[in-house]
Amino acid sequence: MDVSSPKYKRFLPRSLYGRALMILIVPVAVLQIVVALVFIERHWNGVTRKLATEFAAEISFVANAIEAESDPLEREALMALASDTLDYDIWLEPEGVLAPGVRRPLYGIIPRALTETLQDQIQRPLLVDTIALNDKVDLQLQTKVGILHATPSESRMIASKPHILLVWMIAAAVLLLIVAVMFLRNQIRPIQRLADATEAFGKGQPAPAFKPTGAEEIRRAAGAFQLMRLRIERQISQRTLMLSGVSHDLRTPLTRMRLSLEMMDDEAEAEALKADVAEMERMIDGFLAFARGEEGEAPRDVDLLEIVQAIVEAETAAGADVSLAEQAPDGDFSALLRVDMIRRCIQNLIGNAVKYGKRVQVTADAARHRLTVSVEDDGPGISSERHEEAFRPFARLDRARNMDDGGGSGLGLSIALDAARAHGGDITLGVSSLGGLKATLTLPR
Repeated sequence: MDVSSPKYKRFLPRSLYGRALMILIVPVAVLQIVVALVFIERHWNGVTRKLATEFAAEISFVANAIEAESDPLEREALMALASDTLDYDIWLEPEGVLAPGVRRPLYGIIPRALTETLQDQIQRPLLVDTIALNDKVDLQLQTKVGILHATPSESRMIASKPHILLVWMIAAAVLLLIVAVMFLRNQIRPIQRLADATEAFGKGQPAPAFKPTGAEEIRRAAGAFQLMRLRIERQISQRTLMLSGVSHDLRTPLTRMRLSLEMMDDEAEAEALKADVAEMERMIDGFLAFARGEEGEAPRDVDLLEIVQAIVEAETAAGADVSLAEQAPDGDFSALLRVDMIRRCIQNLIGNAVKYGKRVQVTADAARHRLTVSVEDDGPGISSERHEEAFRPFARLDRARNMDDGGGSGLGLSIALDAARAHGGDITLGVSSLGGLKATLTLPR
C-alpha cells in the first residue's frame, strides 16, 4: 500500500508537528495494544489454567475421599475440615443428580480458560457457574453419594485484577507521550519560526528577527537563511544605489542635450533629436523600475481590486475596450502588498494587452489563500514555446508581439514578474479565450 498516493494522503496530518505526533503516537498505541493482548492471552490465561488445575486436584481429592467414606457423619467432618483447610465452602447434596453444563459470560478469555481446564482435569460430570455468585465460582460435580458443591472465590481461581496492569501501562504511556509532545513542540517551534521568516521574506515583507535555536541542523538552516537574506538585501541595495547613480549621471547630460535642442533653429532636426532624448529617458526609467525591485517601499494592507479597478478605469477613459469581471464569493481582496510595485505590475500587463489587442478582459479572483488577476486580449498572442523567453530582461520577440512596456527597453514582463515574485507570487502565460494572450498574476495572502 502506497501511503504517499493521493488516495491516502488526505488522511495524513498536513503539518510537520501533526505528522511527528502521528509517528510518535501510532507505534506506541500499537505496541500497547499488542502487549496487552499478548499478556492477557498468554500470561493471565496461563496463570488461570494453573490455578484451575490446582483447584481441580483439591476438589477431586475431596470427592474421592467422601466417596470412600461410608459414614455420613465422617463425610460431614471431612468436608468441614476441607473447608477450613482450603478456605472455601464445601458441602454435599446427598442423592442429588447433576445436569452438567457451564454458565459463564459471553465474552472474556479468562472464564473460558477456567471452565475448559476444570472440565479437562475433573473427569466427572460437573457444572461451572461464573455468573450466579458475586466474586465467587460455583462448582458442582457429581459423586456416587450426591452432588458436591464448592464455592471458591474468583481470586482463588482466576488471576486477580488484570485491569491494574492495563491501567499502569496506559498511564505510563500517557505520561511518556506528554513528555514527548512537550519536547517535540520545542523542537518544532524553531522550524515554524524559520518557515514564517522564509515565507515573509519570500513575499517581500520584513522577515521577523529570530535567534537560531533547536537541533544543530535547524540552527544551521536558520543561520544559512539569515546569511542568505543579508546577502540578497545587500545585493539589492547595491544594485539600486548603482543604477540610481547611473541614472543621475545620465540625466545630467540628457538635460543639457534637451536645453541645447530647445535653442536649435532647425526645428525638424531638433524634434527628431528630442524624440531620441525622450526615448533614452524612458529607457532609463525602465531600467530603474526593473532594478528598484523590492527596494524602497514598505508593504501595507490594501484592496487589490481597487488597484485593478483604477487601472481599468484609466485605460477605459483613454479609449481602450477594457472590461473587469470579479469572481469572489466574499468579495475580500485585501492583502499585504507593495502598492506601487503591484500597480506597475498590473499596469504593464493591461497596457501590453491594450497595445496588442482591440478587446481586453480582466478577471479578479479571491480565494482563501491567494489572489488572482487574469488579463486576456484578442491580439496575436505568443507561442507557448516562447513564454519563458518573454520574461527575460531585454528579450525581443517577433515583431507581431514585442513584449515591452512602450519604452522600447524590453522590460515590461520582466518588471511585472519581478514584482510578483517579490510578493511570493508568480505570472504565467497561456492562451486567451478571446484568441490572444492570457497573463495570470497569482499572489499569496
